[in-house]
Amino acid sequence: MKIVIIGHSGSGKSTLANFLGQHVNCKVLHLDKVHFAANWQERTVNDMALDISTVMQQDHWIIEGNYSNCLYEERMKEADCIIYFNFNRFTCFYRAFKRYLNYRGQTRPDMAEDCIEKFDFEFMKWILFDGRTTPRLRKYKTVIARYPHKTIILNNQKQLHHYMNSVK
Repeated sequence: MKIVIIGHSGSGKSTLANFLGQHVNCKVLHLDKVHFAANWQERTVNDMALDISTVMQQDHWIIEGNYSNCLYEERMKEADCIIYFNFNRFTCFYRAFKRYLNYRGQTRPDMAEDCIEKFDFEFMKWILFDGRTTPRLRKYKTVIARYPHKTIILNNQKQLHHYMNSVK
């Protein structure tokens, strides 16, 4: 099984990826962990692509995250299932803030080493506005239109719970 999880920041992609990884016994690749080096230093797209393509050569994987500049179409094409988190901005904001409170002063497990959890103005703006621009939303709509037979859209917590219960 090859699963891609995409969607808005703070929606729950990493949590679902970890849940699925445990329930289907599959390796999870968190793209935030691939995108950043220690202390929030961004890695090159080439370095990211090497790490992602190595995982994609395996028979089973879960890749969580967007990063449309790095093997995005290849990931969508190769996936047996695409899960799109389409939660509203306020739910994502609340969840990201809750995550910050939970990991404040620490590096969360799905993040690169020494990337201390933060909830700064730039990230708040990203969750509420910049991450939801028309071109970004169009990318999600394109995936849904191109791969309707293998795309699951989760719009809210109730749908997420229903999906998770179906996996158990």
